[in-house]
Amino acid sequence: MREKVKISEKHLEEINAFLLDPNNKLVNDLLAVIEKYGGVDEINRKAEEAGKLENILGKLREKKSPYIKDLEWLTEKRDKNAFISIKDYRRKVLGDKADSMQFNDENPVTLEISACQYFPFLMTEARHAVEYGELMPGRIIRVRTMKEQEADNDILAVSAAVKIMGASQCETLDTKGTDGSNIQLGGAETLAGYTGGIGQPNDYPIKWADEFLYYYTNYGIKQVLNINFGTILVGYLMHELGINNEFKISVFLGNDNPYYFFVTFLLAKLFSREDGSASLIGLNPSNSVTNKTIQEGSAIRKALGFEDSVRFEHHILESQKSIVIQPYDRRSELVELASTVKNVSAKHEGGDIETEATREHVSDILEYFLPKDEIGSDLMNLLLQNYMDKHDAVNHTAKTLTEHGLSFVAAKNLHK
Repeated sequence: MREKVKISEKHLEEINAFLLDPNNKLVNDLLAVIEKYGGVDEINRKAEEAGKLENILGKLREKKSPYIKDLEWLTEKRDKNAFISIKDYRRKVLGDKADSMQFNDENPVTLEISACQYFPFLMTEARHAVEYGELMPGRIIRVRTMKEQEADNDILAVSAAVKIMGASQCETLDTKGTDGSNIQLGGAETLAGYTGGIGQPNDYPIKWADEFLYYYTNYGIKQVLNINFGTILVGYLMHELGINNEFKISVFLGNDNPYYFFVTFLLAKLFSREDGSASLIGLNPSNSVTNKTIQEGSAIRKALGFEDSVRFEHHILESQKSIVIQPYDRRSELVELASTVKNVSAKHEGGDIETEATREHVSDILEYFLPKDEIGSDLMNLLLQNYMDKHDAVNHTAKTLTEHGLSFVAAKNLHK
């Protein structure tokens, strides 16, 4: 009976024949947009140059950006080891016990914060971390409008800061159904849509590829969020064609059971390069998954060769409004998960529940979509407070992991 589930070589041949058909519009449209940017080699060359720290800083100096002083401060503090070391952090949490305690370094949990919308928020966090001996996240997720952050040089400043910190970042492109293209959305308040998630309808996969290649070649932005199987396939195909792009799959795709995990990794495997690599580097499981489901998904990930390259980015806390039923807190489950599953990040999209309960203005995911020019100074201060609550939650998670003998990944260049 089991033999009947084997994928037929005949069916694979039919798929390849479809992909290689000179009249295949799906492939032809993608090849056309790649040629628009000069072809694979030129795209990768431009992206590598644009992503170099010295070139990013050079652009900011040319623009006479006030952010240069902040970045120089961050570099100075990094070079002077002003941020707490991992050893000292463990001693701060555990006292003398830290010197004899054995830590599980096989499954370190990446400390992740979302969303860091504005460069000044990141700098406030960094100064706070130096003053109070706290940790900066090892991974930063951004959801701010790309054109808006390009206009005020935020995109350059955050990219530079992340490189100085030794962290990773993921941006969210503007080409998605929230711009009105998905007629099922009545605005951001119906974020997930009535059917099919946020959506990237009709010709949007090619628009998505075009937008990605613009930011990749001009700013070296390599890693973006992916919310739709159409753009996921485009991301795989670009990588297979030779472009060194990366993406992570959003929680909105809904990977919520082991069969769904298999479909996701199956597609990655089918369109991986000869060396086995694919452009998929992260996967946000659905908020409804249990530890058992993630463990089963991890077995699938390992079987198909993606355990080391694809991180499970698990929401530990969520925004208080507009996303999940509260209270939502998975920190205690993370302790169990981290001891059994490799390559996991702890994503903090909200503050600790106890902290949020004291705030007149709680975290709200819909505020990610507010244009900057509609945010007054009072609201901006409240949004900064919400962000710093997430920072505190990140450090709470690091403390909990440390108390259980578990390791974490903070900003590597800052916390040595």
